[in-house]
Amino acid sequence: MSDNPQASSDSFFALDFGVLALSGPDAVKFAHAQFMSDVAGLPPGHWHWSGWLTSKGRLIALFALLKLDADTVWLVLPDTDAVELGAQLRRFMFRSKLRIEAHGDLVTTGAFAAPAQASGAAIAGDIAHGIELDFSAEGGARVVSIGHAQVRADAAALARWKRFDLEHGLPRPDAAQHGQWTPQMLSLERLQAFSVKKGCYPGQEIVARTHFLGQAKRGLALLEADALLAPGDEVGDGTRAIGTVVSVSGSEAGSVALVVLPTERTGLALSAGTTPLRERPLRGGLAR
Repeated sequence: MSDNPQASSDSFFALDFGVLALSGPDAVKFAHAQFMSDVAGLPPGHWHWSGWLTSKGRLIALFALLKLDADTVWLVLPDTDAVELGAQLRRFMFRSKLRIEAHGDLVTTGAFAAPAQASGAAIAGDIAHGIELDFSAEGGARVVSIGHAQVRADAAALARWKRFDLEHGLPRPDAAQHGQWTPQMLSLERLQAFSVKKGCYPGQEIVARTHFLGQAKRGLALLEADALLAPGDEVGDGTRAIGTVVSVSGSEAGSVALVVLPTERTGLALSAGTTPLRERPLRGGLAR
């Protein structure tokens, strides 16, 4: 990434991400028991993709999980309300020694430039002076900064950011879809976002059984249209409906969408209603 320019302050724009902090002696233990990734095995000062599932293995929230130190875990939430998720998680605290707090005082910003210090899964900075994350992938360099700096809103840049996410297989399901998809349906193994080896967590049995028995019959595909698709749109192959749109980025002139489709398909042309769809390969490099 050394050939990419580092971000200047005026290149950053506001991201609509929330931050939920888990802090205390039991923060890591609690996160490891509740979330689908191997939080205990993540080194301090690093981050990876993770999520919280229902007992039936359906995704409630997908997030970047930051292990800042042995007692502090942050969840950076692209599409989930931090206050609401915090309230849900507190129901499972029991006697655990931790605090769960939404950080509405923090501003999450992004830029299409190389990080100053963060690299891959390694976090740079600290809570007092700001956190930097490397969100780069095959499509180019990106950096996320979490702190108190106020930056400009930029709808075009935000749409470009979401499109980058979708093109690299990071689903951005809206609140109406929470509890609808399993990790395998969203192809989250591409992001290394869940573990099939760690101990029990909500939905673990279903996730592991699907993995080890090879029962994942649906996964994500990237489709392109010369119109604006919408989450929840049905996708068909000319004979029947075979899939559902999860996330969309674009306009009336054209859009890209992540769609849950059968992993084995007929090869017939796909469409959403009367709108023809073209499949595009997913890009890599966003796993951590």
